[in-house]
Amino acid sequence: MMKIPAEEIVAAVVATSFAAGLNLYATVATLGLLGHSGLLALPPGLEGLTSWWVIGASGALFAIEFFADKIPAFDLIWNALHTFIRVPVAAFLAYRATTTLSPWEQLAVTAAGAAIAFAAHGGKTAARTAVTASPEPFSNTALSLGEDGLAIFLTWFATRHPYSAAAIVAVFLLIIGLLARWVLRSLRALFRGAEGAVAG
Repeated sequence: MMKIPAEEIVAAVVATSFAAGLNLYATVATLGLLGHSGLLALPPGLEGLTSWWVIGASGALFAIEFFADKIPAFDLIWNALHTFIRVPVAAFLAYRATTTLSPWEQLAVTAAGAAIAFAAHGGKTAARTAVTASPEPFSNTALSLGEDGLAIFLTWFATRHPYSAAAIVAVFLLIIGLLARWVLRSLRALFRGAEGAVAG
């Protein structure tokens, strides 16, 4: 059984927080399955993820999101609502994963986990905004599939090569940071679009 060394936990949290910002349910299900199968010894605070109840629930929600995220208009409502789910749950996972750190270090990593998940969610929204204007549905579906795959890959990769996974996330965060104004505009447009879809 593989175990993430204590000195690499923070790097792993950076990568999984980004993954959670893209697709929370895929991230939780992947961690749970890795832990339950004996391929990975999860940090003590995350051992609850190996429960079949957690794996089953996150797997079912991932299946729902897989289709919901590809339905025009409804995906706006879904992603707007998940702004308030992905970020706090990513923060909670970061907090539980770092129980061996000092309280101040744990709090700092928790805040970083929330910020990274928010950045990933914002970057995802901005990318969707760029392709939604396209009249054909294939680009949006391909982007959604890419996000799902990236979330699963990053979660798995973070358990094997935490520093490399964190470096990949750092590149994504740099790109999102450079496009911060566009990302914020996209988030505002997401909520306006979701409100319009509900009203319609």
